[in-house]
Amino acid sequence: MRRYHHLFFDLDHTLWDFDANARETLEDLFEGFQLAGLVNAPFEDFYRKYLFHNEVLWDRYHHGLITADELKWKRMWRTLLDFKIGNETLSREMSAKFLDLLPTKKNLFPHTREILDYLAGKKYTLHLITNGFEKTQWSKLNNSGLQHYFTHVITSETSNSLKPKKEIFDYAMDKAGATLPESIMIGDNPEVDIQGAINAGMDSIFVNHIQASALVPSTYTITHLRELENIL
Repeated sequence: MRRYHHLFFDLDHTLWDFDANARETLEDLFEGFQLAGLVNAPFEDFYRKYLFHNEVLWDRYHHGLITADELKWKRMWRTLLDFKIGNETLSREMSAKFLDLLPTKKNLFPHTREILDYLAGKKYTLHLITNGFEKTQWSKLNNSGLQHYFTHVITSETSNSLKPKKEIFDYAMDKAGATLPESIMIGDNPEVDIQGAINAGMDSIFVNHIQASALVPSTYTITHLRELENIL
């Protein structure tokens, strides 16, 4: 008998190529808000500074130090401040437009559809556990055509918790009617997905797309999604 029945996937950076989609969205904003003249710098400079602030603020959000709303607009605000533009109204407008446009992008990691078809064909029950925002994550799924693969989509907003906290995994298990021995977490972030699985007592698969060093031990490690066929 196979060991696992319930597969809990992360979405961003695991299946949905957040970096590629965010870059496209920011390019749209840079042009739409005519930022080249405002910041007096090329897009690459703006993009590099945005990535820095986005990472810092997501880390603060994961640790409960800022709210979701603060994360959404302050990453824009801090980026503009680097170019000596202290315009909160513009930052909030850019944030709203970013969140409208981002979920319409459709870049997925290689073999995403093939592996989901493979797993669905083998009768695994697929779910998502994501720290992303409810409305945004559903828009990503619907626009990229992935929504039909997943039985339950657990977000930080619906669960009132965040990976790597045990509570979001407990909530997901309860929703799915799953037990720990038959469940496994599949994600790209060691500190969030893999540590979260450890906190919950669940097995895990580290999807190491960028072949980074991982200080958190996972049950399995893969470097591309097709390698899931060797495990599941």
